[in-house]
Amino acid sequence: MKIAVCIKRVPDTETRIKIGADGKSIVEDGVKFVLNPYDEYAIEEALQLKEKSGDGEVVAIAMGSAASQETIRGALAMGADRGILLQTDAVSVNPVTVAKVLAAELDGAGYDLILFGKYAVDDSSQAVGTIVSELLSLPSVSAIGHLELADGKGTAEREIEGGVEVVEFSLPAVVTADKGLNEPRYPALRGIMMAKKKPLEVKPVELGDGGMTVIQLALPPERPEGRIVGEGPDAVPALIEALRTEAKVL
Repeated sequence: MKIAVCIKRVPDTETRIKIGADGKSIVEDGVKFVLNPYDEYAIEEALQLKEKSGDGEVVAIAMGSAASQETIRGALAMGADRGILLQTDAVSVNPVTVAKVLAAELDGAGYDLILFGKYAVDDSSQAVGTIVSELLSLPSVSAIGHLELADGKGTAEREIEGGVEVVEFSLPAVVTADKGLNEPRYPALRGIMMAKKKPLEVKPVELGDGGMTVIQLALPPERPEGRIVGEGPDAVPALIEALRTEAKVL
């Protein structure tokens, strides 16, 4: 089984973000970048499927600057067999533009399954994987929490409001991994050392006109300080009034 896992380099969610002087980008100095957390579930699922079948190949594919090689090496350390970097210094906020580049790389490469994380934590578009499936005319299931493959078909489970939806589909297909699909492994020292020797192909790419631009970035407004309206039962009327007129939650 040949499996592609599309991954992304993103800022660590614990990192303090500072907005650049242009008001449209972040200051990357001092920012720790990591493999997108949801992509870890996708990689782990690909590795488990390969191990279960006893044969196959897991290919980690990323699009981004040269710094994304480190992210791909992280996937190789987990156990992926080889990596591909679609290298570009351009940044697009349009998921269609990104999906077109990835689809062009994936098309005709003979993958039985293409995995994505549910979304990237830096933009949360939750659209690239689904768009890729449309461009490749493949079945797709998003935000899966369980996956079984057998006899050229797949069965996936995904949480919906009030229950679990079970979806059956034929291969090849595109699926996006949700938290809880598995427990991603930590790269062992041997895996880290082996990752340095695994093939990583760099392919320069150009992004088309995205039709979307960042107008402004802004940090969330600071929460106003709390205040005590009183103590005991006598404070209830004042609390209700504050919730009604100030917080506007009643």
